[in-house]
Amino acid sequence: MKKLLTATAILMAAPFAAHAGADFVKGDRTFAADAELGATVTTGNTETTSLKGRLDMKHELGNWENQYLLEALYKEDSGEETGKRYYGLVQGNYKFSDVNYMFANANHEIDPFTGFDSKSTISAGYGHKFVDTEKTTFAVEVGPGFQYKRLDDESAAEAGYDTEESWVAHGVMNFETEITDNSKFKQLFVADYGESLEGRSETSITANIVGALAMKFAVIVRYNSEPLDNKKSTDTETNMTLLYSF
Repeated sequence: MKKLLTATAILMAAPFAAHAGADFVKGDRTFAADAELGATVTTGNTETTSLKGRLDMKHELGNWENQYLLEALYKEDSGEETGKRYYGLVQGNYKFSDVNYMFANANHEIDPFTGFDSKSTISAGYGHKFVDTEKTTFAVEVGPGFQYKRLDDESAAEAGYDTEESWVAHGVMNFETEITDNSKFKQLFVADYGESLEGRSETSITANIVGALAMKFAVIVRYNSEPLDNKKSTDTETNMTLLYSF
């Protein structure tokens, strides 16, 4: 756990510390963000509530390109909580050229419905953009990482231990392309392979409504090759949200 905390602190500080030296490389500064929100509420014979929020921020400064991501999901059915997930990520990319870069990533997830109180992963490695045009981007990232999980009380009692730690091989594949002038398709794959294989796939289509406001349809699949007892290996999430870019 000490290894994880130390490495996470370094990774979290790196993008901010780099800003001071980046001014000597270039004078351009770019900031962009997408705020996403969706909700479903039904009353009467069926009472359900579903909320989805996401804030994705990107900051370019000299040779550094940084991303800060926050996600929240909450579901309730007839007064009973049926889903809850919180996710945060920070990543710093140092660009050697227009297509080659080194990355450092730290993320933390809280999802009690998987049997874990929380999961933290740090990783670093090399990234390459195989396609980088105005309309299409295809990038791949690979590198080593370290993962720390804390089981909830019930799962810990059944398993006989309360934490899991492992080194992982971290990989990302990100493909984005414009379908039309007002719509975009995105496919993201993220995988961590250590004592088990954990992966996430997000497929989405975004269509502009007016100005900076857009509608987003997404299908997210999460996979764990070795889930805890009484847990399924695959979770799926389908949502329709409003997205505002600024």
